[in-house]
This record gives sequence, structure tokens and C-alpha cells, in this order.
Amino acid sequence: MLNIKNKLLKTLSLFLSILMTLMAFSSVSVFALSEDDITSPSAVLIEGDSGKILYDKNSHDIRACASITKVMTLLLVMEALDSGKISLDDTVTASAHAASMGGSDIWLEEGEQMSVDDMIKATAVASANDAAVALAEFVSGSEDDFVAQMNNKAKELGMNDTTFKNCNGLDEEGHLTSAYDVALMSKELIKHDKIFDYTSIWIDNLRGGETQIVNTNKLLKSYDGITGLKTGTTGDAGSCISATAERDGMKLIAVVLGADTGTNRFKDAAALLDYGFANYETSDLKGKLTSDNIKVNKGMVDSVGVECSDIGSIVVKKGEKESISVEENIEESIEAPFKKGTKVGLLTFKLGDEIIDKKDIVTKEGADKISFSSVLSILMSSLLKL
Repeated sequence: MLNIKNKLLKTLSLFLSILMTLMAFSSVSVFALSEDDITSPSAVLIEGDSGKILYDKNSHDIRACASITKVMTLLLVMEALDSGKISLDDTVTASAHAASMGGSDIWLEEGEQMSVDDMIKATAVASANDAAVALAEFVSGSEDDFVAQMNNKAKELGMNDTTFKNCNGLDEEGHLTSAYDVALMSKELIKHDKIFDYTSIWIDNLRGGETQIVNTNKLLKSYDGITGLKTGTTGDAGSCISATAERDGMKLIAVVLGADTGTNRFKDAAALLDYGFANYETSDLKGKLTSDNIKVNKGMVDSVGVECSDIGSIVVKKGEKESISVEENIEESIEAPFKKGTKVGLLTFKLGDEIIDKKDIVTKEGADKISFSSVLSILMSSLLKL
């Protein structure tokens, strides 16, 4: 009888041990996401600061993208605002061309006037094709010139799969991109925090309350942390979305192209974001540089300060943050002359033996080479102050 009791206790103990192990594993909240889990033909998930790809399904397939095109339109508008070329209070007058757009619109009439602010709102919230064209013409003079800017910006961002033919995404032969390229331009757009003032709107009004607009992004009502960004649907493109969300300081961008229904578009985007938030986190890289300055040889100063260029955070799998190591390699000295931002070393971030990131160590200032004339000039200045 005692042996049976001991066996039962051992069995129970083993069961509890297994249960605790399973609970510990589940608390990490890690789950896999296969291609079959995403029904859309093309999709990608990236981290919004680093651009690291966290999930990929045919992300370089070249496809139509409907109104996701307006991500680039809005990016150029935001840049025009930042540069002072235009302002939110400026008045935009709708041309006949802008008023002629079909599809989703706000029924602009030729000659009708709205502020830049309202035109952006109409473009971002209601996906208004006519408002997008009106903005393009206001920024560049014509839609054709604006589209040329769009293509130039695409090249600058490394969007090698993309050719824009218009600024609003209406189906047009040769107007093509890829999920990866959409993620790249979305990453660039969300650097402009102002855009979230528009992409986070659910319902609003134009024309003094006469025209109600409702956001086409239904994730705004259902997904925790959603911040935007843009939906699109046409016959050639199917249902598409670039969905942005942020939790605990980590930004994610999920792009879905070619979904067969709007419901599946939102379902796939939510699944991608869930996967990212469950499996990854960001680790702050700031404060990792231990050197304060570097010695200057043959210069007008003895030393200059150093800093790490473009340092922020890095995305890692959950549970790996504490395993990141840092290697600092910096020159003992630098010879003048040199300019501000001259590279003098490297910070290397590793996870085990794997290099996960590198950041340049650069000078905070420049330094001139010491010379007889410069020394004489300093001496004369000192004497005049006596």
C-alpha cells in the first residue's frame, strides 16, 4: 500500500513539474506564423525604427496597391510642410482634373477651396482620390510633376520594385509596387509624428460639418495600439493595407497586398501585428559608448568629443535582450585636420557570436591643423586682450 502511495506521489510530482514547465514556456508568449496562416498572397512585417523584417511572404512580388499609393503622397506632403514650402492653413483650390477623379472621393467641385489641413484629412481618413490630386497639384504644380517626385523618392528609399503612375492609386497600367516597398515608404512616413493626427481619426467632418468622413481602417476600432496607416481596394489590387501599431515603445508595420476580401485584409494584418508583439521587443542601445573623447595630434586642440552616430534601439526576440554584448573599438588618437563627424571607431552589438548591429563612433567637432600662422594669430589675440 505504501509503495502505491509513493508511486502516486511521484507521478503527481512529475505531472506538476511538466505543468510548471509548460506554464513557463507559455508565459514567453511565443508562437509561430506560417505562410498558410496569412491568406493574402503577399505580406511583410517589419519593425518601424530599424526596418528589420520579422515576417515575409512573397514581399517582393510586384503588384498593384490601390490607395496604399497615398502613403507616398502623404509623405511628400509632410516633407513640404516640414520644409516650409506649404502650411496647414494654406488654401488649396480644386482643379478640373482633381475634381474629375472617380472611386472614393469627397466630391470636390472645380474651383472649390479647402485648407491643406482638410485636404490631408480627406486623403488620410476618407482615402479621397480627388483630395490627393488637389494636394499633389498644390505641392508640385501638376500631378505629373508630383508623380515624378514620388518616383524619385522611391529610388531614394530603395523601393526597387515600385513605379508610380499617379498619386492616388487608381488602377493604371504600370502603376506597381511590392509589400516590401510599401513597408519602406510607410516606415519613412511615420517618422513624421504629425501624420498620426490624421490616421488615428475614426469619424470627422469637412465643409463646416456638411460632409462626414469615416476612416477606412477598421483596425482603429478593434486593435490595441493601432496608429494607422492606410487601406486600399481596387479591381487590380484586391484589398490592401499598411497597418502601423505601437506597444511598449516598439513600432510595427504590417503590409498586406491582394487579399480577397476586406475582412481577410484586416485579419491578416492583425495576425502579423500579434505575431510581432508576442515574439519581439526592442532593446535601447543608447548609453553603450564608454569613451568621451579622443586625443588630437598636430591640431589646434588637444582632444575632441566623440559620439555614436544614429544610435537608438534594436529589435530582438523576447528573452534575448539581456544577452546582448557590446564591443567598442576606437582609435587612440586622430591627426588634424579633420571635419566634424569623422569616423574614429565602431560599436558592435552581438547576440552570442552573431553580429546584430554596428554603429560608427564619430567626432563631435572638427579640428584644424596647427600652423605657425594660427599660433601667431592666437598669440596676437591674447596680447590685444591684455
